[in-house]
Amino acid sequence: MLSIKSVLQKLRELVLSLDQNITETFKYNMPSYYLTKNIFHFAVNKNHIGIYPTPEPIIVFEDELKKYKTSKGAIQIPYNSDFPFELILRIAQFQVNKYKSV
Repeated sequence: MLSIKSVLQKLRELVLSLDQNITETFKYNMPSYYLTKNIFHFAVNKNHIGIYPTPEPIIVFEDELKKYKTSKGAIQIPYNSDFPFELILRIAQFQVNKYKSV
């Protein structure tokens, strides 16, 4: 299992690799990624990494997210589970595709 720091670094690199126009900033005390609109945030919490992609992708990827706790705009990935990089990458790509055309 990767360290939390390694997971966050890899997640950051994956999101930034999706489009050369994505800008990285800090909003709501979290790394935030912007492409005409905010597309993605993530944060370290006590027992999980929180992924905040806005509500729509959580609905679109609902079946694949069943094993994680979700809410309107958040996904909780527990530290004691393997991080689902491919799923989160597809969610981020969904956001990029959505906002690239705005």
